[in-house]
Amino acid sequence: MPVASNGGVACYYERDGGGDSVVFVGDAGYGAWQWGWQHAAVAGPFESVVTDVRGAGRSDAPPGPYSVSDLVSDLTAVLSDAGLRSAAVVGAGLGGMVGLEAARTTSRVDRLVCLGTAPSGSGVDLDSLYAPPADREGVERATEAALSEGFVADHPDAVRRIVEWRTAEDADPTAWEAQAAAVRGYSLDAPYEVTAPTLVVHGADDAAWPAEDARTLAGDLPRGEFAAVDGAGHLAHVERSKRVNDELLSFLEE
Repeated sequence: MPVASNGGVACYYERDGGGDSVVFVGDAGYGAWQWGWQHAAVAGPFESVVTDVRGAGRSDAPPGPYSVSDLVSDLTAVLSDAGLRSAAVVGAGLGGMVGLEAARTTSRVDRLVCLGTAPSGSGVDLDSLYAPPADREGVERATEAALSEGFVADHPDAVRRIVEWRTAEDADPTAWEAQAAAVRGYSLDAPYEVTAPTLVVHGADDAAWPAEDARTLAGDLPRGEFAAVDGAGHLAHVERSKRVNDELLSFLEE
């Protein structure tokens, strides 16, 4: 089980597959379950490196609040521990902010994919997406809030599985607040400094992270592209995984 150390904080990650490396950085509160759909698609043509953001899963949960800069340091520690000079980075929500800041301030990001993210934490409704893992009913409500009404109605078994994974892997309330502080405190003030090719993918019906903010982000980046996923909520890469994976692989293979 590879573990990178960043100033005494243990950052867990897993590697699978071969070829060029793609590093996944997750959203606030969620465990590594969120990448199951993308990992399966990427780990053939590429090496998949799935990280647990500090505060969730098997990584340490030091006292908060956290900042995006803290999580960029965690990402670079993972890259160094894995022997990677640089890699493609795929980030969801908070992870997308980490990818943006890493691309802006380091030379470690070759290409960047932001899923359900925004250039600023202002206007993001984080609280609707989280409930303590011990509160199963709350987790069910938070999961439904992250998905489209159509997906919830048509795929109840998938929703139940996600709830099970969340109750086992998601951040506890203290770590969640520390991660949420990183989102709320972030603003990408110099998008022109993010020169890596960047694909911004967003669910058109995302009620928590506004889709218009993501569209603006893509337009402000020197090499940004925007792809809307119609009929999808915040977890577009879960409920419309085939569409998102097609966009992801096409972008990574360019």
